[in-house]
Amino acid sequence: MGKYFGTDGFRGEANVNLTADHAYKIGRFLGWYYSKIKAESDSEESARIIIGKDTRRSSYMFEYALVGGLVASGADAYLLHVTTTPCVSYITKVDSFDCGIMISASHNPYYDNGIKLINSKGEKMDESITDIIEQYIDGEFELKALPYALKDKIGKTVDYVSGRNRYIGYLISLGLYSFRGIKVGLDCANGSSWNIAKSVFDALGAATYVINAEPDGTNINRNAGSTHIEGLQKLVTEKGLDVGFAFDGDADRCLCVDEKGNIVDGDGILYIFGKYMKEKGFFSNTTVVTTVMSNFGLYKAFESLGIDYAKTDVGDRFVYEYMSKNGCKLGGEQSGHIIFSKYDTTGDGILTSLKMMEVMLSRKKKFSELTEGFTPYPQLLVNIRVMDKKLVRNDTDVVAAIEMAEARLGTEGRILVRESGTEPVIRVMAEAKDKELCDECVYSIIDVIKGKGYEVKE
Repeated sequence: MGKYFGTDGFRGEANVNLTADHAYKIGRFLGWYYSKIKAESDSEESARIIIGKDTRRSSYMFEYALVGGLVASGADAYLLHVTTTPCVSYITKVDSFDCGIMISASHNPYYDNGIKLINSKGEKMDESITDIIEQYIDGEFELKALPYALKDKIGKTVDYVSGRNRYIGYLISLGLYSFRGIKVGLDCANGSSWNIAKSVFDALGAATYVINAEPDGTNINRNAGSTHIEGLQKLVTEKGLDVGFAFDGDADRCLCVDEKGNIVDGDGILYIFGKYMKEKGFFSNTTVVTTVMSNFGLYKAFESLGIDYAKTDVGDRFVYEYMSKNGCKLGGEQSGHIIFSKYDTTGDGILTSLKMMEVMLSRKKKFSELTEGFTPYPQLLVNIRVMDKKLVRNDTDVVAAIEMAEARLGTEGRILVRESGTEPVIRVMAEAKDKELCDECVYSIIDVIKGKGYEVKE
């Protein structure tokens, strides 16, 4: 990870550690960089860069700042307006844009925001480029003052809402079965999916029940979406729905709720679709790619089915890199980032929900029946907000607490303590056959962190 760009873009609190000036400089650099590439290839066309955003109030500020920087450097800025991260990825690739930009802090609270960069293939931007952008932001790049475009070389802004509509059409085309007669709940987190998800499910014939689809700029993810799934559980059970799907702020995640109100997380989704692909003979490469956060129970279930698996660092960037390098078809994270490499280069929450519908309808089973054979080990994950993640992780007393917890678990469980790549948070996770022991190990570490005064109290 760089100084500004983490595993999922440049993220921070709006106008605190992510400002409009940062966005303008990113736009200036990208506009100059891709205009230079065009000029070197003797192309007479301007660089074309597409931008999407989520529903945060600050997203408009960052959008305008980015556009100002892009056009000042000679690039044309195409605006998708409010849309999902996977939409930006898809349109960047299929409409041959030089790069894409998504303004979102995903599942973070509304006062945070982020700038995600996407290359021309629809993949997350190479670190080699983000490293140079960081140098430019800090005035360390060899061209500290980038040249401005002049006269007819100044870029223009183009309304490109048609791209978002085409993405919706693409999602609809992936529905292999009619959803008629199926009652589906959708929690849009007051975020990017609010004007997309229902349109897709309605078009495929579902009886659609939607909550948290009234964004006001400050309510994105607030007691809503994949990080607060209890509202969807209540909707599914009270309305007697067949299934529910919860998205996060930029809709690159999806978690499910079965007809009984039980949560099916990313591990459950990987199990359901991995088993389905095995049964249908869809695997040309039987390896399902997971991260170190996935549950022991998932691996036991895969082993019983004869499905191979791999583990990467946390972050869908690392999952996709492994999949791309090794020709894998399915991968994802427990948090709900699921990648189907046949269809997309990034996690797509709405696509994931459609693939879950496909399995349910193909197998003619209730959603709760799809997870039979997968028994997760008790697992507890606690996030603690701190000022300095590295200082906490390297503290000798914290390290000692981790080692003591690991000794208690032995070979019957595991401890994972890691720095978040997207938030000022330390994540402490334990997994064990015994839930009480699992909980004790997590809080023994949390208590040390709090006791040394590292916790930020809000």
